[in-house]
Amino acid sequence: MKITAGIDVGANSVKAAIVSWNRTGTGNGTPEGAGAGNGTPERAGTIRGTDPQPLALVMERIRRRDIRSVVAGTYERALTKAGLTREQVDYVASTGAGEMVNFRTGHFYGMTSHARGASFLDPEVRTVMDLGAFHARAMRVSEESRVLAHKMTGQCASGSGQFIENIARYLGVPITEVGALSLKATGEEQPSGICAVLAETDVINMVSRGIPAEDILRGIHRSVATRLVKLLASVKAESPLMVTGGMALNAGLVQSLRDQAAENNVPLEIRTHPHSALAGALGAALWAGWRLTKLEREAAAA
Repeated sequence: MKITAGIDVGANSVKAAIVSWNRTGTGNGTPEGAGAGNGTPERAGTIRGTDPQPLALVMERIRRRDIRSVVAGTYERALTKAGLTREQVDYVASTGAGEMVNFRTGHFYGMTSHARGASFLDPEVRTVMDLGAFHARAMRVSEESRVLAHKMTGQCASGSGQFIENIARYLGVPITEVGALSLKATGEEQPSGICAVLAETDVINMVSRGIPAEDILRGIHRSVATRLVKLLASVKAESPLMVTGGMALNAGLVQSLRDQAAENNVPLEIRTHPHSALAGALGAALWAGWRLTKLEREAAAA
C-alpha cells in the first residue's frame, strides 16, 4: 500500500488530503462523502489495479498568519486524522502556491488538480468551476478527467471570493454566514458596475440608504454570477458542472450561479459536494499516486 498527500495553498486557506492506494478489491469501499471515481482505472491520475481511498481531508483558514506555519499545521492535522506520520507518506504533492510547501516532493497545476479532484468526487462531472479568493477558473473536462478547455477571470477582483469577503467584512457579516443570509433576502440590490472599487462604493451608499445586508449580498452574488456564466459560455461548458474551491461553500453564490445560468439559457446542472472546497488538494494527492508509480517504474527499468 502506498500513501500520498496533496496540499493546496490558496490565498485565504490551506487544504490537505491524505490518500492510500490499495490493490483493487482490498480497500474498504467508497470513502464517506466521496464519489465512485475510484472505480475507473483509466481516469487520469489513477494507478491501474489500485483503489485510491481518502484517509483525511482538512482545511484551515490562514487569517493573517504565517502561511508556511499554516501549511505545516494543516498537514500535521491531516496526518493525525489519518493516523500516520510524515515518514509513512511516499509522495507529497503541492498545488496552488506550492513554494510555500517546502517539504513537497512535486507540484501540480491547480487546474489539473481541481479537475481530477472534482472527477473523483463525482465521475459524471464534465465542467469544473474553481472559485478561489482572487480568480475564478472554468474547465471543461473529459470522461477521464482531462482538461479540454479552460479560461480564467481577468485581474479585476469583482469576480472573486476576496471581493465577496471584503463586502461581507464591511457589512459586519462573517464569511461563513454570507451564503445563508443572502438566501433569506426578499429583495436584491446590485452594484452599478463590475469594478470592485466602484461596487464597494455602491455598497456604502446602499447601507446609508438602509438596504438590508441580505439584499445587498444577493445583489453582489448576482453580479459575480453574471461574470461566471460568461466564463462558462466561453469554454462551452457541458453539464453537469461541479463548483470547487473555497467559494463552493457559499450557498448563496452557488444559487445565484444556477439562477443566472437559467436566465441566460445556459442548460447546466450545477452541483456541489461536501468536499468541493478540498478538490484541489484531493486531486493533487491523486496525481501524486500516478507520478509515484511512474517514477518507480522508470527506476526499475533503468
